Amino acid sequence: MVEFQHKDFYTYEDFLEIMRLLRSPGGCPWDREQTHSSIRRNFLEETYEVLDAIDRDDPDGMCEELGDVLMQVAFHAQIETERGRFTMADVINGVAQKLVYRHPHVFGDVQADTSQQVLANWEVLKRREKGQRSTADAVEAVPHTLPALWRAEKVQSKTAKAGFDWESALQALDKLEEEVRELRAALEAGQAADVPHGIREEVGDALFMAAKIAQMSGVDPEDALHRACDKFDRRFRAVEETADKPLADCSQAELLALWNDAKSHDPS
Repeated sequence: MVEFQHKDFYTYEDFLEIMRLLRSPGGCPWDREQTHSSIRRNFLEETYEVLDAIDRDDPDGMCEELGDVLMQVAFHAQIETERGRFTMADVINGVAQKLVYRHPHVFGDVQADTSQQVLANWEVLKRREKGQRSTADAVEAVPHTLPALWRAEKVQSKTAKAGFDWESALQALDKLEEEVRELRAALEAGQAADVPHGIREEVGDALFMAAKIAQMSGVDPEDALHRACDKFDRRFRAVEETADKPLADCSQAELLALWNDAKSHDPS
């Protein structure tokens, strides 16, 4: 047991002390065993739970899940505090310094009257801050751990700002059709997935171009794909509920008829 005063309402300082106690001798065996790597997935899961609460416009859920994300931040900071490399105070100071530096139109004498001007200034300041001397440096700095469609959209957005872009989304669509033809050729040739110009590479090229079309059209490709998944979920459920026998026993023609019927009754 550790010395601890129970309260009806805990402050931010109390929260940090709780995290310290959990990691201290006499604290929680599980918490003491954790490393950055062991709780890495927890951070992702908690973040997605916040997004789910936001999508549901659930204030109670948002409050709880934002607390769980804050706990993950404090957990990682506490591990580093024990190593003597940085503290939660350093984390807070760092982000505060960044906000002041990247908002010279608020905290300085730079003029920015529109959101577009703010974003343009932000990008310049960010590249200067991170020592990025070229667009290629900025592209490489896009986190490789992002969901692939999101990473593709961010990479393409950065190169587009440098002038490396198609004239229209329709031109990009022509390129997507070319990539689909190359994918078809790889499938028809029966190539292994991982050979040069094989199925994996051609699927990747097609997805990359689909993300490009989304970026040029002002569409979030992750959101678009999630919506497609939701639509498929609804229609597949209708197919399964309408079928008078297991789907594995249906012919291709029967499955197509069931799908077309489900599609005709789907309002989207």
